[in-house]
Amino acid sequence: MRRIIPLDRGWEFTEAFGEGFADGSGEYRTVSLPHTVKETPYNYFDEGEYQMISGYRRRLRLPEGCGDKKVFLRIGAAAHYAEIFLDGVKLGEHKGGYTAFSVDLSGRLSEDKDSLLCVKVDSREQLNIPPFGYIIDYMTYGGLYRDAWLDIREKSYIEDVFAIPVIPENVSTDGMSPDALSYLTFTGKVKSRLKLVNAGSLKLRQSICEYGKDTPTVRETFIAADSCELTVPDVRLWDVESPALYTLVTELTDGDNVVDRVETRIGFRRSEFRADGYRLNGRRLKIRGLNRHQSYPYVGYAMPRSIQRYDADILKNELGLNAVRTSHYPQSRDFIDRCDELGLLVFTEIPGWQHIGDQAWKDIAVVNTREMVTQYRNHPSVILWGVRINESQDDDAFYTRTNKVARKFDPTRPTGGVRYIKNSHLLEDVYTYNDFSHDGKAPGCEPKKATTPDMSKPFLITEYNGHMFPTKSYDNEEIVAEHALRHARVIDAVAGEDDICGSFGWCFFDYNTHRDFGSGDRICYHGVCDMFRNPKLAASVYSSQQDEVPVLEISSSMDIGEHPASVRGKIWAFTNADSLKLYKNGVFIREYTRADSPFKNLSHPPIEINDFVGERLAEGEDFTKRQARYTKDILNESAINGMNGLSAKTKLKAAWLTVRHGMKYEDAYALYGKYIANWGDTAAVFRFEAIKDGEVVKVVEKSPFTERRMEVAVSHTELIEGDTYDAAAIRIRLTDEKGNILNRFNGAVKANIEGPAELIGPCDIPINGGMGGTYVKTTGRSGKAILTIEAERIEKQTIIFTVKEAQDAR
Repeated sequence: MRRIIPLDRGWEFTEAFGEGFADGSGEYRTVSLPHTVKETPYNYFDEGEYQMISGYRRRLRLPEGCGDKKVFLRIGAAAHYAEIFLDGVKLGEHKGGYTAFSVDLSGRLSEDKDSLLCVKVDSREQLNIPPFGYIIDYMTYGGLYRDAWLDIREKSYIEDVFAIPVIPENVSTDGMSPDALSYLTFTGKVKSRLKLVNAGSLKLRQSICEYGKDTPTVRETFIAADSCELTVPDVRLWDVESPALYTLVTELTDGDNVVDRVETRIGFRRSEFRADGYRLNGRRLKIRGLNRHQSYPYVGYAMPRSIQRYDADILKNELGLNAVRTSHYPQSRDFIDRCDELGLLVFTEIPGWQHIGDQAWKDIAVVNTREMVTQYRNHPSVILWGVRINESQDDDAFYTRTNKVARKFDPTRPTGGVRYIKNSHLLEDVYTYNDFSHDGKAPGCEPKKATTPDMSKPFLITEYNGHMFPTKSYDNEEIVAEHALRHARVIDAVAGEDDICGSFGWCFFDYNTHRDFGSGDRICYHGVCDMFRNPKLAASVYSSQQDEVPVLEISSSMDIGEHPASVRGKIWAFTNADSLKLYKNGVFIREYTRADSPFKNLSHPPIEINDFVGERLAEGEDFTKRQARYTKDILNESAINGMNGLSAKTKLKAAWLTVRHGMKYEDAYALYGKYIANWGDTAAVFRFEAIKDGEVVKVVEKSPFTERRMEVAVSHTELIEGDTYDAAAIRIRLTDEKGNILNRFNGAVKANIEGPAELIGPCDIPINGGMGGTYVKTTGRSGKAILTIEAERIEKQTIIFTVKEAQDAR
């Protein structure tokens, strides 16, 4: 039977690989994987910090009884060119920093003595390897930033299983409620393409069970061959609403002896990109997603399993999305695994950004395509292969090769190729296009017919917004609100186009970048979240489209001094409630519903809050009904546009009030102060109530700040010391006493940790726009770790972590 031996611990690392390091000399420090070659500041740093030729080495010895077995070294990713040495002898290399690779160590390791394994890693951006060759709009970091392990097998073994679940054509979820999906069962099939080594007269046995259970629902034995088919009764669908998973067990057997065993997690689903839209399991589904980089503050790409999985949790459970694009390279299997479990659709693509290199460069990109497809094709969440270099020019010969490779190694999924060129050459199955046409005034998206050369092919928008309107968490309210509205306008427009399969916004969170892009501090502020995954207002555009968790966000603090001339401008509510009630100083003003929104295609559209008077004029002033109505219209429009910005229609109402009731500008000014601005009066308290099924499900109150508070959200507090270290994400928000973000707070809070854990990044945690974060990682011991976070005039927060040891956590 095969054995998996984790190799994440016990590495020796040097930032300056030199002669002798591969043989055992040279200075080093001890590290564990995932590892980055250089920890970086939060901002204001240069990519030169991580560009180096570094070295990793560790001792290896075969377990007893394995001397005659096949032994492979597996490395999850090495950024970006790796050479593998054993006892000073070079055994292999890998070009490309985003896919896994193997080196055959069979017959080279001993059970009696240690051998020295060394990995030389070149993370310089001058390499002739995708994505390098020109400028790139993201940091590329370096290191052995994913797992490594030994894979020990018998001489007869299963090299690969490509499982193709098949559901009957008559199985469809069209018209079914989400709750009903989990009860639908049918008889499915699993067609397996196999690669067996030295199988000879051995038998092949397959069984399947629900993921997480041990009892197989079916088991069959076959003659060892390169394919087999298993019929499976009582199958449930993998869907974004109910992602049922199964474990397919494939065994090579010699009588009762199991020679090799491979477990493959699969899901039964039908994914179809059509000319008239996308369908999942027979029902129309509008893809709504964001683009994700795999980077984190301070450590770049190097984060362990729990943190990779946490990103998928945020995308699905907090932002309410049904899809993610792994821009612009294949990403952690841990992240994709979690997408499988959550029902989060994935569009993954080969490494690259605009630049196409020489023939050697292209050859590597073709290899990257094969590696991407063969390594990720058993994931039910993956629905589309990206086989073009992101935003590159047409190159028919090159892209004929990448399409051919993808279709050869996975004929079950379509190919796409992200471009920003209208009517470019379409060699792929889906025309995937970055639509940056919306500039705040233009429609949210262009129609399909204006962009694609072939209306008979499916069409998918793969990026929008982003660089069109970068927004910091501490920008003024008008900018923050416009950022949110631009996202809303695009997904509203896409929702209204039946022949567009969906869209991926740019992007999930802010990220570090090169000097050619972003702000001068080396950050692209393109995210709907900051780098620590704290949501900006734009995030609520997405989170409000789901129905599981009540959402209510208001675009304004309601402080008149925030705005020029005390004119608040337009104020928006983002909610998934049935209706929204507004109260001012305890007095009911108005109830709003979806019908009050100018966005007509979204299930839960943004709603403009445009009435701050209600019936108070009719009740509190000696006005006629018409006089009260006209005055109310003037005051509400003045609150948005100012007294000098009234429309012609409203000016006519003002003229009528002057002629009919003798009202003057001074009267309107006094009424504005009384009913809108509250000049000279006690500060107003605004209360917004979200109503769902007749019940108040969420409340937001806006009033002048009186007290600082701190909210701390932790990904998990039970940390596992397993094959390697564990880490937890800590998100920090400074708020007032009613939970409103203090978005003018720019400074720092101080963190301190005691026990078997340490901080990733500085103890002085930067807070920008009232938000920030940090990470805690384990240090190899078990016990309790206590993290304290404090700042002046804020109650100290204490988080207790339990660090546990796990045997063979893999």
